[in-house]
Amino acid sequence: MLPKLISEFLGTFFLVMTVIGSGIMGENLSQGNDAIALLANTIATGAILFVIIRSFSTISGAHFNPVVSLIMLLEGKIKLRETILFILTQIIAGLVAVIFIHIIFQLDVYQISNKDRAGLPFLLSEIVATFGLLCCILYVSKFSPENVAMTVALFISAGYWFTSSTSFANPAVTIARIFTDTFTGISPDSVVYFIPAQIIGALIALFIFRISINEK
Repeated sequence: MLPKLISEFLGTFFLVMTVIGSGIMGENLSQGNDAIALLANTIATGAILFVIIRSFSTISGAHFNPVVSLIMLLEGKIKLRETILFILTQIIAGLVAVIFIHIIFQLDVYQISNKDRAGLPFLLSEIVATFGLLCCILYVSKFSPENVAMTVALFISAGYWFTSSTSFANPAVTIARIFTDTFTGISPDSVVYFIPAQIIGALIALFIFRISINEK
């Protein structure tokens, strides 16, 4: 069990470090051009997703995301105890990553984001983003498992641009981003739109996947 938890910790740690750190770096270098900052954020996130999934998929399954762990539980691929430990590890890893990235960029270690992302458009965006992410994972894992890393990396890269929420699609990352008042932050009040939407999107994806597979 320990190797799996270490895998989940490291993967989530580097994912959150990359999401927040590339946002800070992009904003610092873009001279106020948010499109350039978001592009930098997108490229870095897609790249790290490919790397961490390829690195850790044979150890823990490379979830790095509580809703992925939840769906794997419902699919019978992991047990309840393992799911709980995975989710706790993912959340802790994200919070530790925030501390490290703030130190690296010489920012206040403790911050609370003021970036408002509340409202129906963001809720719908996160439902769609998480639905799409879980569809990629479920279908590609079944029919072309060697391509999961590339598929997830490309989907999230695209999701940054076709959703108004910039495709968080991950409760652990969402929680971590509360604690950074930087480019990728999210205010605590906005999280109530994001995490329920992510759970809903994941469950819809599982429902659609099961229907379509049964029909085959």
